[in-house]
Amino acid sequence: MKTAKKATFYLAILLGTLLILATLLSLLYDLPYWYIKALDFPREQMLVGLLLCLILFLPVNNKWRFSAVAFVVGLVSAIAIQSTFILPYTSLADKTVASAKPSAQQADRTFSLLIANVWMENRQADQFLQLVQQSDPDLVLAMETDQWWADQLSPLRQKYAHVVSYPLDNTYGMVLYSKLPLNKTQIMFLKHKTVPSIHTNVVLPNGEEFILHAMHPVPPKPSEYPDNVGEEEVALLKVGKMVSKADKPSVAAGDFNDVAWSRTSRMFNTESRLRDVRVGRGIYNSFGAKNILLRYPLDHVYVSEEFQVVEMDRLPKFGSDHFPILVKLTLAE
Repeated sequence: MKTAKKATFYLAILLGTLLILATLLSLLYDLPYWYIKALDFPREQMLVGLLLCLILFLPVNNKWRFSAVAFVVGLVSAIAIQSTFILPYTSLADKTVASAKPSAQQADRTFSLLIANVWMENRQADQFLQLVQQSDPDLVLAMETDQWWADQLSPLRQKYAHVVSYPLDNTYGMVLYSKLPLNKTQIMFLKHKTVPSIHTNVVLPNGEEFILHAMHPVPPKPSEYPDNVGEEEVALLKVGKMVSKADKPSVAAGDFNDVAWSRTSRMFNTESRLRDVRVGRGIYNSFGAKNILLRYPLDHVYVSEEFQVVEMDRLPKFGSDHFPILVKLTLAE
């Protein structure tokens, strides 16, 4: 019994110290080291680990010396830091995008958007097509679409008359299917010459338009494909400036390759004045469909103040390493 207690004591100290250091390092920004930036991702996991260390340490510590008190203070402080990042994405926080009341939901001002990183290596296209058929969104944004995926998604053209397709074999291909008319469509390359983004006006049934910015910025970690190792993410900030100058309601959506609470996401939020539909509703972890322990909110929908949320859901997995995210929005009067 004493051996188990001693082992628990030292395990809590070792793991807790590492998590405290990781929490402090995660507060450092504008560093060229990708592994420091990556500490921004597992805040949920670190919070759980810190709480576990505190629960394990308190009953097995017999001597409350300065070191023990300092360790507990460190744990509590780290828990507070991690909670500060995560709590806005829980039901404990106020929604930054209001929920639409049934009386305010007019069909000709309401639309649904499904975003999904299909994972280029995934070959379960039939499952994805079934999800699209069942959820029946007005717009479908599929990312990591190579030519094989573009061909497999072609049956959607029967219901989706408006298509913007830019398949690539570098994991940054993108296809947009829409039941709603599109105009002034542009494919832009905001930072990398081989990483496209789609920018288009979407026409609602009542004739009103909003601007959709569909993006898939590159990640900060090393990759055989384009990445942002040692660099700042500027694609999101460029879109933020575009949105701030727009004269129409705007939606920015896609796999941002960054968590909702990251500094880049917060800067994008400030620059564009767009609002994260997650805030006050839930974390909706979209990446890590194949690993239940390591899941992060990487697929996002930001909207301008004119919108309200009718529905938001994370759809079932379909062979990709991402879950699809479905959002139904309405333009408030």
